[in-house]
Amino acid sequence: MMRTKLTTLVASMAIAFGVQAQTLTRDNGAVVGDNQNSYTAGENGGVLLQDVQTIQKLQRFARERIPERVVHARGTGVHGEFVASADISDLSKAAVFKKGETTPVFVRFSTVIHSKGSPETLRDPRGFATKFYTSEGNWDLVGNNLPVFFIRDAIKFPDMVHSLKPSPVTNQQDPNRFFDFFSHVPEATHMLSWVYSDYGTPANLRETDGWGVHAYKLVDDNGDVVYAKFHWKSQQGVRNFTAEEASAMQAKDFSHATHDMYDNIAKGNYPKWDLYIKVLKPSQLNDFDYNPLDATKMWVNIPEQKVGTMTLNRTPDNFFQETEQSAFAPANIVPGIEPSEDRLLQGRVFSYADTQMYRLGANHMSLPINRPRVAVSNWNQDGAGNIGHQTSDVNYQPSRLDPRTEVESAQWAETPLVGTYQQKAISKKQPFAQAGWFYREVLDDAGRTNLIENLSGDLGKVKNAETKHIMVAHFYKADKEYGERLAKAVNADLKKVKAIAAKLNDA
Repeated sequence: MMRTKLTTLVASMAIAFGVQAQTLTRDNGAVVGDNQNSYTAGENGGVLLQDVQTIQKLQRFARERIPERVVHARGTGVHGEFVASADISDLSKAAVFKKGETTPVFVRFSTVIHSKGSPETLRDPRGFATKFYTSEGNWDLVGNNLPVFFIRDAIKFPDMVHSLKPSPVTNQQDPNRFFDFFSHVPEATHMLSWVYSDYGTPANLRETDGWGVHAYKLVDDNGDVVYAKFHWKSQQGVRNFTAEEASAMQAKDFSHATHDMYDNIAKGNYPKWDLYIKVLKPSQLNDFDYNPLDATKMWVNIPEQKVGTMTLNRTPDNFFQETEQSAFAPANIVPGIEPSEDRLLQGRVFSYADTQMYRLGANHMSLPINRPRVAVSNWNQDGAGNIGHQTSDVNYQPSRLDPRTEVESAQWAETPLVGTYQQKAISKKQPFAQAGWFYREVLDDAGRTNLIENLSGDLGKVKNAETKHIMVAHFYKADKEYGERLAKAVNADLKKVKAIAAKLNDA
């Protein structure tokens, strides 16, 4: 009933603004029933492979551009090593966490939205992707420099990026487009606050933290499961540019962050990050007023524990062969680490691997930068770029002629399911509370002032009055002072803002 009313409201609004609504369909012409929520096994269950709408959107999205990455196109790669420093065998059986274990790594820092040739000073989240060449295969921890994300469901990822990318008509990034989208996505309020603060313009790559963003599962030798979030803490500290400092740097240096990283490594000033984890038991997932598997949320007031330190100490010998051809995907995991039921992560497990297969070919894992440091033994064969050497008459499994065995202990942990097949949003949305916490508790007075100035600079360009007032109302719901200052900065009618905010559900 509520969805019907919402659909009717959206249609009536479109007519009121002179826009003729059209029925949304898949590529085969079939009408789409729900384009807002993935099809899941219960509220906290995984996304189903039969969800053709989500899968088709992600597949088509990944194939929009070649050969540049659709997102994270502008990147800098560096080699190094990770040394585990704590015994967490009671949490995970992964060898990478064995105390004293040294694991080679390759890290690619990137900007998310802007193109391959864009300045490194532009406001944008920064990708922080780490490839661990572990003794059990490659593990890719693919995160950002910010702890949360704009959306919680992968079905909205193509729409989000489309809105943030340049217009298909003018080829210009336009606040009228992306705020039009975000006015329908209140859970983005938290991430937008981070991006429009000075955290959206980090001073360099060394003085920034990294976050895994998603919850993952850690599994021990007994098959017991905990949920964990990963956080890279920079030993160099965190330093950001103001908008003015970023503009001044852009005028002087198009690639300041890469130069800073390369120059420091050349001098032997190797940057280091400590890896911390936060842990929750499955029984604790319902103990909060938000859903801990929601990628738009931080796990606030949950203690962290240090598990190791990463040192970056070598730049690539060839940019294209290493940085450009490096391929990261959350699907690359090892025994003891598994994806959680986080709806955004579930989509990324598929879409990132699919994107890399499209961008670099079916055999991209055979490229030196992506190749595991352990033997690969399977019958995924042939295709463009295959450099393997098949010497067996057997290319199937099981076989007695050339047996390839399975390891029972590598099976994923079993997860109980509750509910029915469904396409519904999560029940604990809490779209605004943590954005208010960020404004009040994380930022200081100067940071809050810069946030208002940066955000109003783009929001003030929005021509549609309704979109502008809805966006201000989102920030007002997060914090009244936040909303009032923003309303004044963009000349919004505060009475209208308060009226809209009164109707918004913040639960």
